[in-house]
Amino acid sequence: MKIHKGANAFSSDHQTAVTIGTFDGVHAGHRKIIERLVNSANANDLESAILTFFPHPRMVLQKESGIKLINTIEERTQLLESTGIDHLIIHPFTHQFSRLTAREFVRDILVNKLKAKKVIIGYDHRFGRNRTADIEDLREFGKEYDFEVEEISQQDVEEVAVSSTKIRNALLNGSVEKANRYLQTPFSLSGIVVEGRGLGKKFAYPTANLSIQEDYKLIPQNGVYVVKAEIDGKNYFGMMNIGTNPTVGGEEQSIETYFFGLDKDLYGRKLKIEMLVRIRDEKKFDSVDALKIAMKQDEAFSKQYIKDNYAE
Repeated sequence: MKIHKGANAFSSDHQTAVTIGTFDGVHAGHRKIIERLVNSANANDLESAILTFFPHPRMVLQKESGIKLINTIEERTQLLESTGIDHLIIHPFTHQFSRLTAREFVRDILVNKLKAKKVIIGYDHRFGRNRTADIEDLREFGKEYDFEVEEISQQDVEEVAVSSTKIRNALLNGSVEKANRYLQTPFSLSGIVVEGRGLGKKFAYPTANLSIQEDYKLIPQNGVYVVKAEIDGKNYFGMMNIGTNPTVGGEEQSIETYFFGLDKDLYGRKLKIEMLVRIRDEKKFDSVDALKIAMKQDEAFSKQYIKDNYAE
């Protein structure tokens, strides 16, 4: 897959089949559409291309919306790389770009830049300044600029929309197993390991404190989770706490992971941690000793879960 930082950077000797969308989560519904795109491109001797935008349009046009996304743009790119498409165009979404008329968008972006010969789009897709144009307008442009329009049905579009909403809601409720079923891959958090308060070491549970730079990244509900990460080519399992550590007077949210059987200095390293299942809510215990007992129980649950689901 070739990655192009904007339509102006796109380069290919071939005409393309293009679909347009945010593809947040790259979940089962998205993959169904992408498979259709790839198959259509192959059948028509075209190259497959996804046009996506960053920042998310709502971040630019509705700054007060506070939208949280399932994936960072880096994570989305990595997931799309596994789908078999030829080109990913990540176009910068700006106020100026949003002012393009429907004709300018079709002519200047889809046709002149991306060499679109086929556009696969949702039945309810709207585009152009103030989103005034629809799929019927796109079909008229197709006749004028010589490209075919293939409609994604209402059922398929709603499946994608509902899945994205369901995934976000599941994560906000801590239901990572449900989210992972929709995603068909574990939800993950990626960030740099930074120094924390050092509380884990005091409890014999030294943790990697994850700092996530992207403030638009959705963080699941506070609680304790079983997780997995690949570190130096080897998979390590562990347990993650998302929360404020109320038993020891914490106030700010942190993301801390204790990895089983890992004895490495991780400070300054970037980790991608996959979330597998939720163990329990974060709670304020009556004493530090009670917290230690709960952590032992969390460890026992985690190791049994790993044994039951990941034993080789």
